[in-house]
Amino acid sequence: MGKVTGFMDFPRQASGSLPVAQRLRNFDEFTVPLSDAELAEQGARCMDCGIPYCHTGCPVHNIIPDWNDLVYRGDWRTASEVLHSTNNFPEFTGRVCPAPCETACTLYLHGQPVTIKNIEHAIAERAWAEGWLTPQPPPARNGQRVAIVGAGPAGLACAQQLARAGHTVSLYEKQPRSGGLLRYGIPDFKLDKAVIDRRRAQLEAEGVQFHCGTHIGVHRSAQWLLDNFAAVVLAGGAEQPRDLTAPGRQLRGVHFAMDYLRSNTRQGRRQGQGVADVECGAEVISARDKHVVVIGGGDTGSDCIGTANRQRAAAITQIEIMSQPPATEDKALTWPNWPHKLRTSSSHEEGCRRLWDVATQAFIDDGAGHVAALRCIKVAWRKINGGWQMREIADSEFHLKADLVTVAAGFLHPPPHGMLAQLKVRLDARGNVAASEQGANAYQTSLAKVFAAGDMRRGQSLVVWAIREGRQCAHAVDRHLRGHSDLPL
Repeated sequence: MGKVTGFMDFPRQASGSLPVAQRLRNFDEFTVPLSDAELAEQGARCMDCGIPYCHTGCPVHNIIPDWNDLVYRGDWRTASEVLHSTNNFPEFTGRVCPAPCETACTLYLHGQPVTIKNIEHAIAERAWAEGWLTPQPPPARNGQRVAIVGAGPAGLACAQQLARAGHTVSLYEKQPRSGGLLRYGIPDFKLDKAVIDRRRAQLEAEGVQFHCGTHIGVHRSAQWLLDNFAAVVLAGGAEQPRDLTAPGRQLRGVHFAMDYLRSNTRQGRRQGQGVADVECGAEVISARDKHVVVIGGGDTGSDCIGTANRQRAAAITQIEIMSQPPATEDKALTWPNWPHKLRTSSSHEEGCRRLWDVATQAFIDDGAGHVAALRCIKVAWRKINGGWQMREIADSEFHLKADLVTVAAGFLHPPPHGMLAQLKVRLDARGNVAASEQGANAYQTSLAKVFAAGDMRRGQSLVVWAIREGRQCAHAVDRHLRGHSDLPL
């Protein structure tokens, strides 16, 4: 690398954030980026490992040491070319990816990995600012028409790759705008939606035809796709939320987390005022002056906390049925794999109470059909025959005041009705569309011309995994249609 001793000469430095009191005033992104000089130092910390485990930690196999070195040397344009050779949308992952590449970094063994995510974000934004990311339409179209259902990160990546290979791509999205969970699940303070719109403009210039507000299985039948396209890609995501069966679940004020987040997506600085959301067709679910309980300790629950804080909630409590993870992991056992440990998000830092080992027994009615409280109980876990079993702790019941409850317990599988029911594609044991990631029929479903990618195939996962699957699925579709493919895997 450019500076062999960089990892010893420079300490880890990550991007900063605006003070909590300032960032809670609006829904704007609040990251304070590093300077070019600081980023060069961080790039110099890359150790030129004999085996760069950051590659395997990253689902899209970003060529991380190369662009670290290029940033250190000030060659930002080449760094952008290397970065985009493996990742269609590094400005997405540079904002919202949890960075498994950093926990796989050799320096993480000492607790101070290279700031890979910050450098990735900086390269992507520099490329946009300098005008390097121009559309790349193919010299000619090959006459093959491909339909992609779902304009989330998997569908977008697949569409861009296939369009650049010369196919005519039509992208169908049931929501009014493209982006999937990037737009309707991740709040603006983590991902400004203009970032999605500028990528859409690039894809359109490359020939991708967007059909938003078109629900396949409702507005158009699945058979229509089969009749009119040479190949179909299912990239609609795993939208079926995991629900609770506790008494009182039907009370007003108890919502799935995605309904809460989606209803607030396009309100920006006006969020929480109860105005109609023209994009989602529903009234905004506001947390203003309410006692909020978030059920579920994952990223979606964290996004609910950040949104409720910006809406001026009176109090926020997050409950998790699992036990509190350890503060630090045993790296000798876990590295370079993703470790199980306690993680505190920026939304947690903005204010909330976190409770572990808590199960919801019932939602309490206020007497008028609205939730007023949760009845909870403490639980304990023990390992039996290699599996974890839960038991309720006697006499540990307690109540939590709750005017608004969001259920953020994860997602199960894609909705089995509508499009999937019409196609009759085979599903796996978890209810996802069955398709292998490997082999001659990679990403191909039980219908020869129908492929599946992203959460719809693998289940609930990360944005970076969706991008990887979209790219690999594009390769499989291209090979299916032409007999070979020059698209990268």
